[in-house]
Amino acid sequence: MLKISEIFQSIMGESTFAGLRGGIVRLSGCNLRCRYCDTQYAYDRFSLRSVEDIINLLDSFNTSLVLVTGGEPLYQEETLDLMKALLGKKYTVLLETNGSLSIAQVPSGVIKIVDIKCPGSGQSDKVYWKNLEYLSLSDELKFVISDSDDLQWATKVVQEEGLGKENTVLFSPVFDKISPSVIAEWIVENSLPVRLQLQMHRLIWKEEVRGR
Repeated sequence: MLKISEIFQSIMGESTFAGLRGGIVRLSGCNLRCRYCDTQYAYDRFSLRSVEDIINLLDSFNTSLVLVTGGEPLYQEETLDLMKALLGKKYTVLLETNGSLSIAQVPSGVIKIVDIKCPGSGQSDKVYWKNLEYLSLSDELKFVISDSDDLQWATKVVQEEGLGKENTVLFSPVFDKISPSVIAEWIVENSLPVRLQLQMHRLIWKEEVRGR
């Protein structure tokens, strides 16, 4: 049984899949406490659902795309079973993870969107750097940017680790903390091999992010 915060269908708001309709499974529980977290309700409120029940609900959405997110989905070991089952049903499966836990056991075929926590999150010391070795070519890395210090820090990581050559790297502004134009100008001025990402769901539904 999995601790589930919510399951719904919506427009994907982040990653290179942004704009596509799909099912979203938000698991409860997280091992981090980022300063800008917009899903704090997923920390400890949940209902217990079986893998079969979850897939039956997703099937009713009539979509082939599913995002498994949180909270932190890898905080629950049973999430691996859910993703294996979804792949077996021929879903395109996205996993959004905070990057503090190993992705080594994530089933092959799952597209992983891995956070690299910047200092502005208050959790940058929790980054599990070995995850960079476990990335497949379809996986993506995300830096959530709070301020100019985060921009400089993220740029240093990208350059020193040689990121952006094989995997898509996303720079995403914290909503209402830093202007997207600042990040856009920085990317251009520094010729960075990254993609600017806006939280499409926040732009569409403003502050109403739950169930979207």
